[in-house]
Amino acid sequence: MKKDEYKQAVEKLNLWAYHYYVLDDPIMTDEVYDRLYKEVEEYEAAHPEDVLKDSPTQRVGDVVSEGFVKAKHLSRMWSLEDIFNAEELKKWLEKTYRLDKNVTFYCEPKYDGASLNLIYENGELQKGITRGDGTVGELITQNVKTIRTIPLSIEHKELIEIRGEVVIFKDEFDKINKERLKKGEPPFANPRNAAAGSLRQLDPSITAKRNLVFLPYGVGVNSLAHKLLSDKMSYIYKLGFREPPLRAVTKGYDEIEAMYERMKEERESYPMMLDGMVVKVNEIAAQIDMGYTVKVPRWAVAYKFPAVEKITRVKDIILQVGRTGVVTPVAVVEPTEIEGAVVERATLHNFDEIERMDIRIGDKVIILRSGDVIPKIVKVLTQERDGSEKKVERPTHCPVCGSELLQEDVLIKCQNLTCEARVVNSIIYFASKQCLNIDGLGNKIVEQLFNAGLVRSVLDLFDLSMEKLLQLEGFKEKKAKNLLSAIESAKGCELWRFINALGIEHIGEVASKMIAEAFGLEYLHVTQEQLVGIDGIGEEMAQSYLEFMRVNEETVVKLQEILQPVPPKKRAEAQENPFKGKTVVLTGTMSEPRPLIKERLEALGAKVSGSVSKKTDYLIYGEDAGSKYDKALSLGVKTLKEEEMKEMLA
Repeated sequence: MKKDEYKQAVEKLNLWAYHYYVLDDPIMTDEVYDRLYKEVEEYEAAHPEDVLKDSPTQRVGDVVSEGFVKAKHLSRMWSLEDIFNAEELKKWLEKTYRLDKNVTFYCEPKYDGASLNLIYENGELQKGITRGDGTVGELITQNVKTIRTIPLSIEHKELIEIRGEVVIFKDEFDKINKERLKKGEPPFANPRNAAAGSLRQLDPSITAKRNLVFLPYGVGVNSLAHKLLSDKMSYIYKLGFREPPLRAVTKGYDEIEAMYERMKEERESYPMMLDGMVVKVNEIAAQIDMGYTVKVPRWAVAYKFPAVEKITRVKDIILQVGRTGVVTPVAVVEPTEIEGAVVERATLHNFDEIERMDIRIGDKVIILRSGDVIPKIVKVLTQERDGSEKKVERPTHCPVCGSELLQEDVLIKCQNLTCEARVVNSIIYFASKQCLNIDGLGNKIVEQLFNAGLVRSVLDLFDLSMEKLLQLEGFKEKKAKNLLSAIESAKGCELWRFINALGIEHIGEVASKMIAEAFGLEYLHVTQEQLVGIDGIGEEMAQSYLEFMRVNEETVVKLQEILQPVPPKKRAEAQENPFKGKTVVLTGTMSEPRPLIKERLEALGAKVSGSVSKKTDYLIYGEDAGSKYDKALSLGVKTLKEEEMKEMLA
């Protein structure tokens, strides 16, 4: 084979693969494909300097990663607002039409898989990044290159982000699970888990064997001139990506609802799992004008398919102790398959719910599973009882540590901070970004430390040493040093982070900041009266805080001695301005993030509250103001548009 023949062979193989994997329209036999593929391999082995980047041989990874690094998306990957019925669709359309009456809607399937962002530049695939938190994900480019429905090169030469979902087709999922069972490995629960697990393999050759499929649903950064989303997506599919089984442009409620019903009826015939239909404003200029809320785009919505209900039997009711000590009852049910997932447990929320529904061990029940929501019992078939069913008693002592449980309204709580069941989750939370932000102390590492007996409480983190860590599997000197350094850097943290990291029920980031600012280092010995005197902290929050500090005072004092948290600096006296000393509430969508406006007003001496009351001096509102605006009007509170606030400050 000569160089020109090699190039022609690569083009042929890519064309045949495109027809096979993307179009589902094979134009060549496997035998001929395999024979030419082998010839290409032989040529590349003899001429490594000639290997083309889009050669199909480059798809099979052979380098095992030690771990994935983080990578930023060029533009944010947004979540979508969920709606579940026709009434909610109507409400969403009403809000959308208020922003722009002259729009159409692009409807496409909502795939049940793992989100992925592809970055192409100069026509070549540069990066593949998982969704992550929408801003930063994991860089998995080598794995992405093994997916045959993702072109390694495209004709579009300018920088572009192409977003989509990675799925495993139903028949492939069944095949994988049969192979896993033969090997004695646990089967995947559903195709979505299989897709996500396959995509994040450290060994790309495993990903290559799983026959993953990439299905585009949108673009991020791009320079495309299309005025309609439907035209833009048509262009994307022409670049070599697989089209959805059904998509359409609709003009309003009736057509959207008709498309939804069609997709719902036909979804069983589609090769991939769907959990709904995505509806997007088709006009790109209108999308830009509508913009985003803090969490979701205003111009798109996920119209979820109805939940599925099945009958099963309650085999047992077990108790789980969470990070904050809340004891949650969980029903163990006879294994029941619902939409490709085998359900063996259902949430029961609390013991008040068990008593209200009169759920007993041995009962036949109806369980409901909707999308990713944990299955729950919605009805007890009492007419099916035969007298052998057993009532469930409320626990009085922790099932793990034996400590006396606290009954707090509908919650039952273990207040022992050293309870083994609480330790792992409490340490994970303690180290999380919104708390002490200890880099490298993720779920798996915490579990490994706990299982090795190195940590039995958060205090034990500060007794870790290089010698102890090097005994653990996977820990080398650099990794151990980085972890110890991250733990050390948590010292001298802001006081509110320290309070938040304790994991007190009902006390989150906002309440922690208020307590830190109000009491400083006296936070440990405050009264209920002092706590409820802070606007935004109620009786239940105060009771939970005080009870936690009473039970865990010794541990909290030791942690404080180690970490030496820094109390907030007292604010400088604000100069006279219209908002000094005033109580202000913010609501609706502003031209800039509300936390920034809140910070600015607080610097001016205003007290920014989260709820409207008779004590409120001003309600400042943006778009979609909602119930707080209505309450302010009913109480006679002065309301200001964001622009009016800025005029007053000017």
